[in-house]
Amino acid sequence: MSQIPDYYKLLDIPKSATQDEIRTAYKKESLRTHPDRLANATPTEKKKATEKFQAVADAYYVLSDPERRKEYDILYTSNKRSTDPSSSSNFFSQFSNLFGGGGAAGTGAGFAQSNSNGQPDAENVFADVFEELLRPEVERRVPWWAYLGLVCGAGIGFIVANFPGLMLGSVAGHRLGAIRDAKGKSVAAVFSQLGGNQKAEILRALAMKVLGSAL
Repeated sequence: MSQIPDYYKLLDIPKSATQDEIRTAYKKESLRTHPDRLANATPTEKKKATEKFQAVADAYYVLSDPERRKEYDILYTSNKRSTDPSSSSNFFSQFSNLFGGGGAAGTGAGFAQSNSNGQPDAENVFADVFEELLRPEVERRVPWWAYLGLVCGAGIGFIVANFPGLMLGSVAGHRLGAIRDAKGKSVAAVFSQLGGNQKAEILRALAMKVLGSAL
């Protein structure tokens, strides 16, 4: 029988942790272990980091849903335990059928995607909290195209239909500009298309904010 990974230890939380505490812990550990932070890592280092990152995603996937958590707790107390992150893959290979039903409240669509072992797709799980972590930065952006669209739309609207046209044109122009600002993509989708060094810089900066100067 496969050893059962200690998901509470992987997320550094007590077994009495609340759902909010589990989510907060996942944010920290996923940033700490994300393999893209290691831009210049050797293949061996990258592989170990990827295993740890996947195990952290597995832990969040299981513990963030009350039913999956309950099933996991029963398994964990009745079988051999392990703190080795690599054991998570074998664990999911054997027990993934127990975690197939239901979805965690507030979790991303990435949970619906899994690998051949039935494990959640770690990058899609991460995308959910990555959006949340970067939301303050995104919301502070200066919407240049929205402003420009508002002015241009108002001008054209005024030419076509005087003041009523000015109002309609400004609203339409502002909206079109906002779409241009947003590029029609999520932050996580744009991040996934960046180069390795760019990803590493963003993740390191974000980790410094979340985890503190110790990193």
